[in-house]
Amino acid sequence: IQTGLLWLGRRRRSDILTDDFLRELHRRLFGDVWSWAGTYRLREKNIGIDPRMIGVSIRNLLGDAAYWVEHATYQPLEAAARFHHRLVQIHPFANGNGRHARISADTYLAECFGHDPIDWENGADLANNNERRDAYIAALRAADGHDYDLLLAFVGHSNDDDNNNDDGG
Repeated sequence: IQTGLLWLGRRRRSDILTDDFLRELHRRLFGDVWSWAGTYRLREKNIGIDPRMIGVSIRNLLGDAAYWVEHATYQPLEAAARFHHRLVQIHPFANGNGRHARISADTYLAECFGHDPIDWENGADLANNNERRDAYIAALRAADGHDYDLLLAFVGHSNDDDNNNDDGG
């Protein structure tokens, strides 16, 4: 993961809202661990969409995310939370999706909005079972049902900033 974070910090700014960027980020983050890193999964899992739909769903997400920036559809934290949720929901890779989606959302925040990253862990390790992880998973599950309030609270977005909770884009 450190290798990927170093690459992210050193690379020239470019369009991050591309399929190639998301795959390359996954490869850089996890290439030392898994030979298939950066390759979309080909098998069904108990989570995520049909693997045949991954490419189309990623392109739709990236198009929506670009629209949200261009049209100021959401405040930055809400846009990042929704981006993160959709990426996790797609579950494009066989493993590493949560961490990849969190880092992708932080990159989206920084490069598209000039915003600081989200404090996802808040002193806890989301890789281990703990209250913070339980809250994170509960927030993602609520967002699966189009209720983003828990996820917005999790990322530190105040509903006073923007009460728009439709799916936009």
